[in-house]
Amino acid sequence: MKSASRILLISNSTVYGRGYLDHVEQEIKAFLGEGKCILFFPYALYDRDGYAAKAKARFAAMGYSLEPVHHAADPQKAVEITDAFFIGGGNTFRLLKALQDVDLLGAIGRKAKSGVPYIGSSAGSNVAGPTIKSTKDMPIVQPRSFDSLGLVPFQISPHFQDPDPNSKHMGETQEERILQFLEENETPVVGIREGAWLICEYGAVTLKGEAGARIFRRGEIPVEAKPGENIVDLVGGPNGN
Repeated sequence: MKSASRILLISNSTVYGRGYLDHVEQEIKAFLGEGKCILFFPYALYDRDGYAAKAKARFAAMGYSLEPVHHAADPQKAVEITDAFFIGGGNTFRLLKALQDVDLLGAIGRKAKSGVPYIGSSAGSNVAGPTIKSTKDMPIVQPRSFDSLGLVPFQISPHFQDPDPNSKHMGETQEERILQFLEENETPVVGIREGAWLICEYGAVTLKGEAGARIFRRGEIPVEAKPGENIVDLVGGPNGN
């Protein structure tokens, strides 16, 4: 039985030379359809009101109403009645801790797995996986655990950057850090380059955008994925249970 989940995971909300969500506007419209009211989670940034105002204006320009969850009198009820979710980017540790503090992980997970559309960008994509262990962010706060929404059975590594063979920087590359993750964990990791995103629905995990992605699995050589490919056989599909 195919999952009811409909999940859009965006590497980054802004690409160089373009405005906020411009590069993925048509995908968001196709994904959501018409007349949706979006519940926005600005928890990954410190200035929640400023972030919410930015997102509200951008979604209004696309024809959607958007309300920030931190303004809701009852966040649990807001989750139950919304038409769709958008969890924005910022610091993944701060985002996860906030979701835990207001006890929203379970409620969001249940609604998303029932078919309520979920859009994540950057940190919002990170928390769609089983844990946030593959984030690049600094742990500026300490969540109770690293377990997140588990909407998909693979880890996300947004803003993926390929190693620069000409760089003199001696620190670890993003690829090296992902390989270290796989020394301790079994879960596949999708390194999504900026300008790319995943559509997870109807039993498929389709890579879209222009930049492609790199897929890492324990004990195997990393695989390059191109836009338009269904990578479900490499990473598994959306979780419907």
